[in-house]
Amino acid sequence: MRIAVIGVGHVGLVSAAAFARWGHDVVGLDDDAAKVATLRDGRAWFHEPGLQELLDEVVAAGRLTFTGDPTEAIPGAAAVFACVGTPPNEDGSPNLAYLEAVARTVAEHATGDVVLVEKSTVPASTGRRLEQVIAREQARLGSTHRIEVASNPEFLREGSAVEDTLHPDRIVYGTSSDAARDVLRAVYAPVVAADGCPVVETDVATSELIKHASNAFLATRISFINAVARICEQVGADVQVVADGMGHDPRIGRAFLSAGLGYGGSCFPKDVDAFAHLARAVGVPFRLLDEVRAINVAQRDHVLDKLRQELWHLDGKTVTLLGAAFKPGTDDLREAPAVHLARALLAVGARVRAFDPVAHAAMAAEVPGVEPHDDVHAALHEAHAAVVCTEWDEVVGLTPDDYVRGLAYPIVIDGRNVHDPAAMLAAGVRYHSVGRAGAAPEVG
Repeated sequence: MRIAVIGVGHVGLVSAAAFARWGHDVVGLDDDAAKVATLRDGRAWFHEPGLQELLDEVVAAGRLTFTGDPTEAIPGAAAVFACVGTPPNEDGSPNLAYLEAVARTVAEHATGDVVLVEKSTVPASTGRRLEQVIAREQARLGSTHRIEVASNPEFLREGSAVEDTLHPDRIVYGTSSDAARDVLRAVYAPVVAADGCPVVETDVATSELIKHASNAFLATRISFINAVARICEQVGADVQVVADGMGHDPRIGRAFLSAGLGYGGSCFPKDVDAFAHLARAVGVPFRLLDEVRAINVAQRDHVLDKLRQELWHLDGKTVTLLGAAFKPGTDDLREAPAVHLARALLAVGARVRAFDPVAHAAMAAEVPGVEPHDDVHAALHEAHAAVVCTEWDEVVGLTPDDYVRGLAYPIVIDGRNVHDPAAMLAAGVRYHSVGRAGAAPEVG
């Protein structure tokens, strides 16, 4: 099958490479000339484990090419996957202008019947809007090709996106006709045959809603355990043991119950806001989601409070952020807690260093004034405090002695609970974690 993928970002590029691995003839289309040039040179433009190797394989086999010209990508395609951005507007609703532009482009350049597949995360009812856009464009152009809209949300996790796409835990797609359903069946037939993963076939609106509901629920679990962690700090309980005890209940499970700095990345923040906006728009206020977001934001402020508790004031103090990306395995800084912390610290006069093995340069570009480091020990040297922001191996592997020898003051705010409190205290580190009360010694 010939497939076009519009938008070669984190979702689009991984999806295009996976389709090609499954034997399809794939063209990646993007209006960013620099990205297209990088990909034509055979290089992934962002960091994702396994992606470069997968690109090498499918490009060498001639099954994946890239272009900036829609006339080279869309004609002859049986399916066009829309993987463009849906950034948030000020009111929390997603900006769907890029997706609308995709619909117009497909209507203009299709040379036969085609299924336009939403892979971008969109609110329920977006499919109907796209059908309206396509119908109007076709009427204007005098086109009679059958262009159907389908929904096929992605569930990949950055840092394991290649594995998640090649071996999915489920495939969901929504269509409005047997013909469109059969196209999606054909796209995924190789992976279903190989892995036997569950397939959910439904209507377009239900498919759209599954994605938003999934991300909102996972974000809710994270904020719930972070709120529990704040209570644990006040009553002397250990949030990790609490989460373990909860997780043994099969109705609850342990996943996404790790207290820390909160969620970040390209999906959860905007999807929670978008789902809450959709609920308000249809007359069903989902106030729980407003609180989920508020708890997430408060986690960053809590870190600043702990730094002030130890350092009194932050003006002129050097703080090292251990990790910049929102999670290990990626260089994505979108809504990363470290980015928010860096900006807040710089705003009150602190000197900020950021260690990250892959995103240090991007961090310096994203937050001017941050000093980037790709050597964790250099980043620690003579700083007044360190904040663990990302669970990179280089950070998890730090010992109490590394902090004592490296820092001017042995103060560590462990925003990911990666270190052993007892070992830190025994070494003389002023150690604060999330939800593990009594870990910090008294300030003398």
